[in-house]
Amino acid sequence: MPEPIEPFHDEGAAIAATGGGGATDLAMAEAETLEKTPGGPEGTGPDKKPRSLWSDAWHDLRRNPVFIVSGLIILFLVIIAIWPSLIASGDPLDCDLAKAQEGSQPGHPFGFNGQGCDVYTRTVYGARASIQVGVLATLGVTLLGSVLGGLAGFFGGAWDGFLSRITDVFFAIPVILGGLVLLSVVSNNTVWPVIGFMVLLGWPQISRIARGSVLTAKHNDYVQAARALGASNSRMLLRHITPNAVAPVIVVATIALGTYIALEATLSFLGVGLKPPTVSWGIDISSASNYVRNAPHMLLWPAGALAITVLAFIMLGDAVRDALDPKLR
Repeated sequence: MPEPIEPFHDEGAAIAATGGGGATDLAMAEAETLEKTPGGPEGTGPDKKPRSLWSDAWHDLRRNPVFIVSGLIILFLVIIAIWPSLIASGDPLDCDLAKAQEGSQPGHPFGFNGQGCDVYTRTVYGARASIQVGVLATLGVTLLGSVLGGLAGFFGGAWDGFLSRITDVFFAIPVILGGLVLLSVVSNNTVWPVIGFMVLLGWPQISRIARGSVLTAKHNDYVQAARALGASNSRMLLRHITPNAVAPVIVVATIALGTYIALEATLSFLGVGLKPPTVSWGIDISSASNYVRNAPHMLLWPAGALAITVLAFIMLGDAVRDALDPKLR
């Protein structure tokens, strides 16, 4: 009769020899290892809190070169829009017909336009009107569209149906044609008529995004739990639904900001947007279009500034979308 084999007293074999208890022992060993590791794994240690969607998004954005480059460009544009005299000491309305259409000269690197105005100074000062229109129109569109769409998605019923039909009507209006009709009867030279027009025709897009986001969020378990605990509609909207439904709205609004800047330039180019003496890239592009063969520098610089600005905001919106959309991680 063969002699029984003595068990091999090895730590790994001892764990394996315990059968189902081996997994328990291994888990305990791993737990002890994590306890010995300072802070544990990222986001789970005693000194670290679990990251939220917004902290995760900021963590990704800080490491995204597209966000960094576009953010620096936008920061520079905002600074010169607020304080254009930092890099342009001249007056954009100070013109000399004797220098009309002349090219680059010392102290005037971009040359002069058809009226003898310094193109560099007008390009710098033109950022103010474009940024102002883009930012204020985006804020107005986002606020109005979010409120209407969020209420429609939360309450539903007749209000939702009524708002959906109104939204369809506004979507059917061509933006450029609407601008030609509505702004052609306005004689005000300020930016407010243009901003009001953009808000009037721009809110339906944000409204649909907000409605769909609220419809998705209100069926989540935490909202149902809050409802079961007796939370009011206003509390559920402000405390539970809005923070979890606002991300798509922010993404669309960021991208739309560049679109509104381009729309302002288009309307000014057509003669129904901003009007002189307001300094705008669209106005300068419109006046330079007649001299593009003889003096292309008049068109190149304001058009280039407009293109860089719109591209920067679109790049920023793409980076924010990638950071806030968990499906793209």
